[in-house]
Amino acid sequence: MKIGVIGSGNIGGNLGKHWAKAGHEVLFTSRHPEKLNQLVKEAGGKSKAVSLDEAWEANADVYLLAVPFKAIDKLSELYAGEYGNKVIIDASNPYPERDGEMAQEVRDSNRNASEYTAMKFGTAKTAKAFNTIYAEHLKERAFRNTDKLAIPFAAQDADSKRVTQQLIEDIGFDAVYVGGLEDTHIMDPEQKIYGKSTNRQHLEEMIRK
Repeated sequence: MKIGVIGSGNIGGNLGKHWAKAGHEVLFTSRHPEKLNQLVKEAGGKSKAVSLDEAWEANADVYLLAVPFKAIDKLSELYAGEYGNKVIIDASNPYPERDGEMAQEVRDSNRNASEYTAMKFGTAKTAKAFNTIYAEHLKERAFRNTDKLAIPFAAQDADSKRVTQQLIEDIGFDAVYVGGLEDTHIMDPEQKIYGKSTNRQHLEEMIRK
């Protein structure tokens, strides 16, 4: 798959490196792509650094949103013509102390954070994943054959579900389906399964409770 990684920090950078190792084509993005040369070197495989414009114009199969939540509005407006029918995996979290008033409004509303992203990226197929795991666990515990960590995910439709599950399993984690985006409240900051690094059985038990 061709994957556009929007936001090449701890989560996006580590995921991009894992996906490149798994054989995917990875486009790391930055306003200054030349600053990502070391990341691309570490990732190897079919990876390269591109601008945001180039990433959205590259017609990738899937885009990972690993950006501060406050960037969702601007990204969805700037690239509105580029993501129609694309799978978008939302790894962002609303943190009011970082993202300001709009994040607090989303957390206070009846809407889950993933539903807000899906509303903004209205023509895309949105999934939610990788927002509950610590960056160090994401970095260090991929590609395990035993004692695998489970990654919870949710999806808007069958296509986004299939793609997201594959991209979780391709890098050695167990994918645990939570449900539709309306079921992702438990994945949001300070909620039941946020920040929990555990195996499939324990995660499924936590979800059911």
